[in-house]
Amino acid sequence: MADLFSMTTPLMVRRPDGKQEVIAEIFPHPQGLIYFELYWHLGQPEETIHCLEGTVSGEGPWKIAEYVINVLGCHGTDAELAANHQQWQTYLQTAADDYPPSALIAAIARRMGAIIELRDSESGSYRTDPK
Repeated sequence: MADLFSMTTPLMVRRPDGKQEVIAEIFPHPQGLIYFELYWHLGQPEETIHCLEGTVSGEGPWKIAEYVINVLGCHGTDAELAANHQQWQTYLQTAADDYPPSALIAAIARRMGAIIELRDSESGSYRTDPK
């Protein structure tokens, strides 16, 4: 499977407490990764944007510390997560002006320590800085 940070398919995370959620945005970080929950921009960043520390391993599913990241729809993900993702996609299409632009999302991730460049116009994914 592809590198986690170049994936353009929907991803989900299973947390150590068993809770599963769909990932809206994901970025590499020097200590691991940063992910944004769905509707992160409507909540408090300290509750909706997460920095996971550890080494990312695997080729899908991926593991970092006690977290497991899967492609949505693979390895037993449930219908509720798929419905959440579909609602998110509908929200993005109907309320596009309410969602922050790629440059702002990248700036927020950078402020949290992510190592990224702007979104690639062809693939739609963020590119990792070559630093």
